[in-house]
Amino acid sequence: MDILHYAFMQRALVAAVLVGVVCSVIGTYVVLKKLAFIGAGISHSAFGGVALGYLLGVNPIGVAIPFCLAAAMAIGWVSKKGRVSEDTAIGIFFASSMALGVLFIGLKAGYNVDLFGYLFGSILSVSSSDIWLILGLGLGVIVVVILLFKEFFFMSFDEEMAAVSGLPVRTLYFLLLGLMALTVIISIKIVGIILVEALLVIPAAAAFQLTRNFVRMMLLSVLLGVVSSVAGLFLSYWLNLASGATIVLTAAAIFFLCFVFSPKRRRHQASAER
Repeated sequence: MDILHYAFMQRALVAAVLVGVVCSVIGTYVVLKKLAFIGAGISHSAFGGVALGYLLGVNPIGVAIPFCLAAAMAIGWVSKKGRVSEDTAIGIFFASSMALGVLFIGLKAGYNVDLFGYLFGSILSVSSSDIWLILGLGLGVIVVVILLFKEFFFMSFDEEMAAVSGLPVRTLYFLLLGLMALTVIISIKIVGIILVEALLVIPAAAAFQLTRNFVRMMLLSVLLGVVSSVAGLFLSYWLNLASGATIVLTAAAIFFLCFVFSPKRRRHQASAER
């Protein structure tokens, strides 16, 4: 554990734990409501915000926050209000945001900024201000989830019944999209725009293989998300590999282990063979 003597590794470890927790909590709703493609759309929208930040000469993450929130609301609005399917709406905003990002970069005179860290993550370059940003936004996301835990739970399992019962499901849906956008923002420095969707989906999908209980699934998702982030961080350091990709591949390896030993899958297979 000599590597923890380095300040950059201490910051990276704190960031990995925080992002592992927040992504796994929101990821539970993403998996249950089958919103994984929306997560991809929101995460890629961040590229347009980051590029606009560079064009304006201000903090890219600061610009990416309203940019992602606007993209999330637009995706939700078009899919709910317009006669356009959800995946079509996501595809339109996904491509448009990436194209805007390329356009903004092209407009930046004398552009020589390396966006590689934003696309694929650079957890070892996380600064103290990044930690405070992740902590602040992450706590905000967790507090909202705790306050509306039952409402999100009901909506995730049966949206129509939740609406009949008087819950404001449309407001809850847009609020969940907003929480997804903030979770994407705090994960960009860790795994990057391209891979952030994986942290939203894989730990929760792995937990789903092990239990049918919602609360246990969320707790297991948090545990697997933190283990994936921390183990991936140390593996990337020891093996001199890209940190974002190593974290995602560690999460994928854990998912396949959970899938192989899933009691739910075995019961389903046994009943199918009878």
